[in-house]
Amino acid sequence: MSATTTTTSEQARRDYDKAAEGYDGYGELPSGQLEAELIRTGLGDFTGCTVLDLGGGINRHARTALQLGATVVDLVDIPATMIQTGKASNDATRLRFWQADVAQPLDHLPLLPEGYEIVMADWIFSFAASTETLHGADHVYQHPTPSQTRRPFIGVRDADPWSLVLQTGKYGGLCRDLSLIPGGVRYVCVLRSTPPIEFVGTCLEVIYSGSTDVYEQFDLLLVAITIPRLARPHLSSCCASKHRVAVPCL
Repeated sequence: MSATTTTTSEQARRDYDKAAEGYDGYGELPSGQLEAELIRTGLGDFTGCTVLDLGGGINRHARTALQLGATVVDLVDIPATMIQTGKASNDATRLRFWQADVAQPLDHLPLLPEGYEIVMADWIFSFAASTETLHGADHVYQHPTPSQTRRPFIGVRDADPWSLVLQTGKYGGLCRDLSLIPGGVRYVCVLRSTPPIEFVGTCLEVIYSGSTDVYEQFDLLLVAITIPRLARPHLSSCCASKHRVAVPCL
């Protein structure tokens, strides 16, 4: 584990621990509603599926997966307070929580040995401050079942942190104090929910540029990018398989 990885993970843990109690309010913001729409579009029919939710926080999207028919969701995240908040509202028979840094191998966790039919990893790349950290999370793509025929990977990631809507906060979230780092950008994200939430994010150009290199390095191919209703992209989600990646952008 590099110093950069440790610092980034620790910063994320502190920021999200502070935000845990009010984080569900993010879902009331226009950007939170659009994110939920992207996830629902990507998930489709989850009937009978097992799901691994990496960086799932208080279980916003895990709950969606259960509503769409998932049989089991295992959620892994690093902030203890987020996990405790999520546990207070979960279906304990179908939703399990584990505390761990998703930028590191998860072999020590009692995850399903046969893998998962769907892996979700929302926003975890917003805390990768180096390519080393990004590639350290390659296990994200290793958990789908070996014989998987469905789309095994769904994620939400950054697009254009300099977007006008993220400078003005038009949809409830904004980026400020942007500064360049090697290969990317560091920023403070502010969510204008009640109460407001702030956290430090870092994102690499290989992610926010829309490049398909990261997906292709892990055999996630045939990338298609679509632009829904909003004209200025600031958010995107990815639905991927070993043979297909579809990335709708907001």
